[in-house]
Amino acid sequence: MPSEKNEHAPLTAAKHRTAFFRQSGWLMIANVAGGVFMWAVHFLSKWMPAKEYGVFGAFLAVAMCVPMMPLLMALTHQTALALATGRRGELAGMIRAVWLGTSGLWVVVAILTWVGQGEIMRRWEVTNPACIWISLMVVLLVLWAPLFQGILQGQQNFFWLGWSMMLNGVGRFGVAALAVTVFGAYATGMLAGVLAGSVLAVGIGAWQTRSLWQAAPLPFDWRSLLREVFPQMLGFGAFQCLFSADTMFVKGYFPGDEVGFYISAGVLSRALMWLVGPLATVMFPRIVHSTARAEKSDLMGLVLIGTTILAVVGAVCLSILGPWIVRFVYKESYVGVATAVLPWYAAAMVPLAIANVLLNNLLARSTFKVVFPLCVLAGAYAIGLTQFHSSLVSVLKTLLASNVALLALCSWYTWGPQGSKPGMDKPQAAVQV
Repeated sequence: MPSEKNEHAPLTAAKHRTAFFRQSGWLMIANVAGGVFMWAVHFLSKWMPAKEYGVFGAFLAVAMCVPMMPLLMALTHQTALALATGRRGELAGMIRAVWLGTSGLWVVVAILTWVGQGEIMRRWEVTNPACIWISLMVVLLVLWAPLFQGILQGQQNFFWLGWSMMLNGVGRFGVAALAVTVFGAYATGMLAGVLAGSVLAVGIGAWQTRSLWQAAPLPFDWRSLLREVFPQMLGFGAFQCLFSADTMFVKGYFPGDEVGFYISAGVLSRALMWLVGPLATVMFPRIVHSTARAEKSDLMGLVLIGTTILAVVGAVCLSILGPWIVRFVYKESYVGVATAVLPWYAAAMVPLAIANVLLNNLLARSTFKVVFPLCVLAGAYAIGLTQFHSSLVSVLKTLLASNVALLALCSWYTWGPQGSKPGMDKPQAAVQV
């Protein structure tokens, strides 16, 4: 991996592509390896009641719905932009401000959780309050993770970003396996594993980015920062809603056993994003950097083709092999429901994965016209889930329709009359930090 000193040195087109494939290849390996360990946690469902597994899945969904993605992408954008324009002091000030802000927000959430603990336990059928408080600590680390991982991504320090992803999965599985199989902790033990993995991921990110957040901070323009960051957070937040909100809705409308079956299909289907996501991860800071310097780039087209091929092939393979995989990972009682919904779930991930590439490209170039209709779509999706939940398949049909609409929306703003030509953007204004 390039060192921090020369990571932004000019490259020829051939070397640019070589570096891209090397970095995205490493991230793909790290992401899949970490994902395998995270997926392996679900093998532990064989040693626990389906109801306990449903509780674990619901609290895991809470952590997934924390706006990690929008914050991560906003920090990635600002880090790449600051390093491209030589404004490290302003970046250090912004990092500290974001850390204080997220920590303060968590304190408020912790107080509200303490007040409403009894109601949470009643409605979610939780028997051990430790599940709530372990999950709350996970939420804190999920709030911190995008800060440090976003800086790593913005630095194009993909080597350590990959290790943080991988060790997150290793820590999660190791602690969860010990807790469930030796101590019989079930949902609490699996959540403790999530906490351990998060500690490793955040710790690596914090250590490897210390040269930036320990730098002498300089004042930065809050108004300009918010004009740049707020629409990015809204856009990626809406995307995250489409990616993960279905599980919490299912928890509210279906009995505990069915939730466990649904989560098993969701874990397998979302693995498609582990496979294709690294391509967009490497693409995003590179496009920010090239846009800031008014350089042409054809990277988005390359990433789009690769993502489409991998997502489609992965979804087809998952639909065909789904019954065997579910039977191998989970108990026999999961097979019927999980395999019935798995083809729908896998199909819904394909347009989401392709749209992710287009959205990353649009927001990396600060094309914010897409944000408002994207937020409207996410709101319509949430309303749709409250209306169309007669079965698990009806929930997934709503998800599929929403993701197809997302792909159409991003395509319109990329290539339609409202869009800009990828690789031909005007240079951005001075860095907004």
